[in-house]
Amino acid sequence: MSSARVLLDRLVERCTFPDPGTPVVCALSGGPDSSALVALAAHVGLDVTAVHVHHGLRDSADADAATARRIAGALDVEFRSEHVDLDDGSNLEDRARRARQRVLGPDALTGHTADDQAETLLLALIRGSGARGLAAMRPGPTHPLLALRRADTVAVCDALALEPAIDPTNSDPRFRRNRVRHDVLPLLDRLAERDLAPILSRTASLLRDDDDLLDELAAALDPADARALAAAPLPLARRSLRAWLSLDGYPPTVAEIDRVLDVARGDAEACEISGRRRISRSGQRLSLFQNPV
Repeated sequence: MSSARVLLDRLVERCTFPDPGTPVVCALSGGPDSSALVALAAHVGLDVTAVHVHHGLRDSADADAATARRIAGALDVEFRSEHVDLDDGSNLEDRARRARQRVLGPDALTGHTADDQAETLLLALIRGSGARGLAAMRPGPTHPLLALRRADTVAVCDALALEPAIDPTNSDPRFRRNRVRHDVLPLLDRLAERDLAPILSRTASLLRDDDDLLDELAAALDPADARALAAAPLPLARRSLRAWLSLDGYPPTVAEIDRVLDVARGDAEACEISGRRRISRSGQRLSLFQNPV
């Protein structure tokens, strides 16, 4: 048995891929993580279509697409490249991510690793997120490599001689994730005198368990029942309202949820929230209305 096969066999034991034969879309940028994702997915017998999203943001965009095509060919999987236009806005990182999501869809497999998970938790902490944000990415079929490290994905590429592209924007300090990756995490590692990525990944896992329990308890509340909301523990009341008010695509802020709770408690008659919506109370029931344009 070749050393490459031994390596892949060992690594897939830590992955969460679907059953062999399952048709899957794998995001393939041409970098080490996504290249290893496609290699491991093919190794376990998935029916892989590798999709490259061509943003056209860098001078090397065409070369990256060619690299992705070459790697897909070397791994003998289907390949397609999709050109995208970015939404208007100031946050380039977010706009590029939204464009990728539109092309790939919600069920695409991505090559995020434990290192990405640690960065995601720290970024959520910087934003002031609650347990849901700090829980970061959920392990499962769409994130099958979350138990692996970047060193593992590089090892896969080296073992298979894939020669992935190295994205220079991964070192661009304009992107907050890069500053967390290259500055914040190494500093924390030095302060803790140990590798924190697996520890932060474990923290995210514990927070996911808490988040799931809170969701289950909040689902038992009727978000339109003002009396029940007012009597419920604040974390459950907030979660119940967030789920209800997010149904039409406008997730409320914490401040908006708290204004709705003021209405539920009788401290206010009504309130306005995002999406041109209004919450009012009649008796013990809350009602949600769409304001006219």
